[in-house]
Amino acid sequence: MNKSYEVEYCNLDLRFERRHLQQLIRDLIQDGYSLYWSENESIFIISVRTGRKLTKLRFERVGQGYKLVGDYVIKDAKLADWLEKLIGDLRGHAVVKRIKDRQILIENILFGEVIRQVEISGLEHKVLYQKEPLPSLAKMNRMFHSRQSEQRTEELLEELDEQLEKLHQALESGDTEEAEAIKKVLERIRRNLMELEWK
Repeated sequence: MNKSYEVEYCNLDLRFERRHLQQLIRDLIQDGYSLYWSENESIFIISVRTGRKLTKLRFERVGQGYKLVGDYVIKDAKLADWLEKLIGDLRGHAVVKRIKDRQILIENILFGEVIRQVEISGLEHKVLYQKEPLPSLAKMNRMFHSRQSEQRTEELLEELDEQLEKLHQALESGDTEEAEAIKKVLERIRRNLMELEWK
């Protein structure tokens, strides 16, 4: 591998569920990486050793899931491939800069798809690819809110299942007070789902 090779990932927006993080850890270990992880209430960190370098991937807790945050410079080609596969699989957003032999290739990725590719070589700046038409800021906003609504709907449906299970248990045990409290929570979930439907 060329020693000047490196990939920089900026403006990352990748969303994960906890099971995805567990799968990531398993996949990295199977790929032969030495790693360890730690977590607290707000952040989950996976530290991956590549040669002498330690890359700390930081996942911020967002609602029921996690979001990969920060900018990363990766000099390990296999780890870079792995991160790019994640961006595609999770339909994430990123700006990816590939630096090799004093040449920079910049890719803008939106919803897992390259929408613009620019090559910089010395003072030359060449657009290699641009998806037409480039989405307007308003359209990108709508796409982002639509994605947020999907995630929120999933969270509410999970909560709905949990509360229905609790209601069943409360009714079976004859705990009317608990059943009434759960019904209020179910009503709130119903209202939230209806609001999302109208958005």
